[in-house]
Parts: sequence; C-alpha cells; structure tokens
Amino acid sequence: MREAVIHLHPAGPLLALVGNPNCGKTALFNGLTGSRQKVANYAGVTVERKEGRLKTAAGKLLRVLDLPGTYSLYPRSPDERVTVDVLAGRAQGEKRPDLVVCVLDATNLRRNLRLFFAVQRQGVPCVVALNMSDLAARRGIQVDTQRFSQLLGVPVVRTVATDGAGLDELRALLDQPQAWQSAPTVAVAEGDDQQRITTILRELGLDAHQGELPSDKVDRVVLHPVLGPIILAVLLFFLFQAVFSWAEPPKDLIEAGIAWLGEQVGNLLPKGYFRSLIVDGLIAGVGMVLVFLPQILILFFFILVLEESGYLPRAAFLLDRIMGSVGLSGRSFIPLLSSFACAIPGIMATRSIANPRDRLVTILIAPLMTCSARLPVYALLIGAFIPERTVWGGIGLQGLVLFVLYMAGIVAAMGVAWVLKRFTSSGRQVRPLMMELPSYHWPHVRNIGIGLWQRTEIFVKRVGTIILALTLLLWLLSSFPAPPPGATGAPIEYSLAGMLGRALAVVFEPIGFNWQISLALVPGLAAREIAVSALGTVYSLSATAEDAAQALTPLIVQTWSLPTAFSLLAWYVFAPQCLSTIAAVKRETNGYKIPVIMLTYLFGLAYLASWLTFHISRWLIG
Repeated sequence: MREAVIHLHPAGPLLALVGNPNCGKTALFNGLTGSRQKVANYAGVTVERKEGRLKTAAGKLLRVLDLPGTYSLYPRSPDERVTVDVLAGRAQGEKRPDLVVCVLDATNLRRNLRLFFAVQRQGVPCVVALNMSDLAARRGIQVDTQRFSQLLGVPVVRTVATDGAGLDELRALLDQPQAWQSAPTVAVAEGDDQQRITTILRELGLDAHQGELPSDKVDRVVLHPVLGPIILAVLLFFLFQAVFSWAEPPKDLIEAGIAWLGEQVGNLLPKGYFRSLIVDGLIAGVGMVLVFLPQILILFFFILVLEESGYLPRAAFLLDRIMGSVGLSGRSFIPLLSSFACAIPGIMATRSIANPRDRLVTILIAPLMTCSARLPVYALLIGAFIPERTVWGGIGLQGLVLFVLYMAGIVAAMGVAWVLKRFTSSGRQVRPLMMELPSYHWPHVRNIGIGLWQRTEIFVKRVGTIILALTLLLWLLSSFPAPPPGATGAPIEYSLAGMLGRALAVVFEPIGFNWQISLALVPGLAAREIAVSALGTVYSLSATAEDAAQALTPLIVQTWSLPTAFSLLAWYVFAPQCLSTIAAVKRETNGYKIPVIMLTYLFGLAYLASWLTFHISRWLIG
C-alpha cells in the first residue's frame, strides 16, 4: 500500500516568473513586488528562493515566485531542477503555479521562444512579458505584440522592467483569468519547436540579420586581450580604494554616535553589572560592528553595478585563460566573485558549474576570497596601524594595503587550485568555456537600491541576533566569576573568559597573539564580524580606569606591536570562515569529508602565514 505524501504550502494564488538567464526576469520581479520580498531556500535544497507579494490593478494579492533562470526544462543543475519541479507541481512545500509569466528577451526571441514552448507544454496558464523592448527598439527590432499574441496563442505584454513600462498593463491582465490560455491539449513534439520559431519570426519580419550591436563595439575594447585585463584590474583597484575613502565620513559619524550613546547611558546608570552589561557588552561590542556598515555597502554597490551592467560574464571570459592555467574555467569566476560578498552564496553559486571536479575545487577555494565579514577586521587594523597618506598619484596607502590583502587571498586560492590540478588527473583536462554574454545595460537605481536594502537588513539582523547574543555571552563569561577580595588587575583576568584566553594564548603566542586576541577568535568562528565586537568587549572590560573611556583603536595601538597586527591580518586572509560556511559546504557536498579537508588546510595555511608574517616583520623592524 502506497503512502500519501502531503506537501504543505502557503495559501493564495501563485504567480511564477520563468525565463532565460539575463532576460530581465529579476528586474521584473523587483518592479512587480518592490520591497515586499523575502529570500529563503527551497525545502530540502540549498537553492535560493525569492518570493514577493503583488497587488493587481483590482487590489487582489498574489504570491510571486522568481524561479531560477533556465534555458530548457531538461535540468542540468539543482537550480534548473527547482524550476522544473515547481512547474510540474513536484516541489516540496510549494504548489503548482496558477499562472506563469514567461519573460522573453525581445532582443533574442529565437533562443527565448524555445523555453516558452517547453513551458506551454506543461499545461499551465501562461502569459508573455516581452521584456527589454526599449533595447530591441534601439536595435531596429519592432515586434507587433498583437500579431505575436495571435501566433503564440497567449496574451503578450510589452515591458521594460528597469523603468516600470508595461507593469500596469501586466497587473491589469492578471485580473482577467478568462484571458489566460492553457497549453494546447494536443501534444507537440519538441523537435518541431525550431520550425515553429522560424515561422513566427518570419511572420513578424524578424528573421533578417540585425548587424553589429552596440555591445559588440564595446566588447572590442572590454574583451581585448591586452586592454581587457587592464580595465578589469583598474576597476577592482578603484573598488578597494573607494571602500576606504568613501566610507570614512559616514563611518566617523556612526562611530561618534555610538561613543556618545555609550557615554550618555553610562552617566545615567549606576555603577554595577547592569551598566557594564549595557555599556561594555552591548554598546561597545555591537557598536564596533555597526560602524563598518558603510564599507560593506560600498563593496556591494560596486558588485551590484557590475552585475546589473552585464560586465560580470565578460570578466569571467577575460579570466578564463588564467583560471585554465590552474585547472579551472572562467565559469568559476562568478561564484568566486560572489564569495567576496559572502562565501555561502558563492558556494551555492557553484551549482552552475557542470563539471563535478571544477565545482568541488571552486567550493574548496571559495573561503579564500575575502568576504565582507572580514572587512570590519581589516578596516580596524588598517585604520589603527597604517597611516592615512597618499603614496603615489592620489592612491591612498590604506586602500593599497586592503587591495594587497584581497589579492593575497586570490593568489592563495589560485595556488591551491594549481596544486589540486597537479595531483588530480581530471585537473589536467582542458574544458573550454561556453557562456552567454548578455547585452550591456545601464544599472537601474531601483534594483541597486533594493539589493543594498536587502544587504542592510541581513547585516543589521545579524548584528541584532547572533552578534548580539554572542557578545552578551562573552560579556557574561568575562564578568564571572568575580575577582577575589584584594585582587589586582582587571576583573576579566579572573573570569572564565580570561582563563580560556590564557589557555589559548599558549597555542597562539608563537604567532604574536595575546590572550585578548586568542579569546576573540573563538566567537569569531560564528561570524567574522564578531571578532571586532569581541575585541571591543574584552578590551572594554580589561581596560584600566584611565583607559576605560578610550575607543578600541587607540587601545590596541598602545598594547599591540606592529608585527602582531600584521600577523592577525595574515590570519584572517587564510583562516576558515564562519561555521555557517562550513555547514553550507557540508550541505553542498552531502558529507563531512570536504568540510574536514577545508578546515584542516585553511587552519594550517593561516597558522603558517601568521607565523612567517610575525617573525619576518619582527626581524625587519628589529
């Protein structure tokens, strides 16, 4: 007797957006749903799930699902498998869509129509959003939407998702279920699709060659074998300079506000454990992380601009030869670039890599890309120990050091990939890169704004949950037990945290870490930013009465040597990222073997790099 499987899913009509990669589907999703979005994972898999709420012209609320981009309904990756399962009604925790909006790129109908006919064969009511119509018009491509609708047998709406054109018409159409057309009941062989597409394009007068496109002219420069890599290097260098120079004014403002808040609260509360909890634990700890939000947002701003403009696939193409020299393809570039924001989405993005060996190597080296959670640690140490001066041609020394740290992670990742290439037979196989280069677009302010707002929400939520909880736990461990009567020194030295810090210092003393640094590394395993918060809490509690009012930066300048600061920077270039990253690797590789290998080699690299940095710099400085 077969057991019935019950899938629970949210109530209400479901609208699914389907389309090829780079067709503007996500921009359409943002335009329809605005800020009414939530991001999670699909049940049972690590594929990102984006859902929003849409109000139609008549005021009806619909759930909108932005399905992963795909070229066909024959899945080659977990992302494409999710799209197929949702359309077939097999996705765990999700119903079959009541309506599908198939988003077609008006500049490339021949390729996009293949997916439309595959979706239509699923028998789900379907409408077409003919997107990027403005780009098509500039290229001389004029589509008669009424005739196009007659040929397809479904409603067609012309849209320009980046500026909202056509969205009101689409919302109005969603209030007319009688206009939605299901797929023909007579099965049509997929082999006939190409003939149908040719016929439709001929009927629309679009079968003629369009000639050279504007993107082709730009690519002659951007993809030039000499100029292309230089342009990419200049862009990345400018990014790291901007992270420091642009962020200073808002960072100083936030830092001053937190210092003022701590002083005011300290004056209001009576001396004791509660004041220490609020001032030394909550404000000093969490505040030290919040001040780095401007730098993180600047980093994400550049990544979003590069992604929105269509430049990222070009960067992957440019780096394909370099990646090939270490046994990878340019397709690994985008997951690795995503890891600069956070290693978790970078690791998840490796699902687009078809070759299993390349995917595994990319997962192993993704944590060596400097994620945004490391940025607060880098900013703290660079700001404290590297003078703010111009070295050459307007280039700031602090931004230059940050660039070197990022490059150290990249070089280390390429070195690990090269070693794996030398010791695996499959690593020596040549795998040519085949990927689509989308047309260039001006980045849209709305989409960038939504992306930055979502990143702010994620960061603040981390500060208000895991960082807050671990900061308060560290305060508790740093405050109890109380020192015995007549004890000298700071109370934290007699606490559980002080005992743990001194025990760990035995291990980390050879690389120049004192007990405060050693202790801060422990909560830093949960999230990199917590290391800064932990240092703020530990030094606030261990400061003498004279130093209690000082900020963290002057305290570490007084108590750390320059080799110690350099050693800690080297540690964070190589050390494993947060435990959430390790958990993501475990999920993606379905076991503990790869996470254990990753932890082992990264900890080994970190300790070796810190030891060499500490002793060489101490020898050079004398």
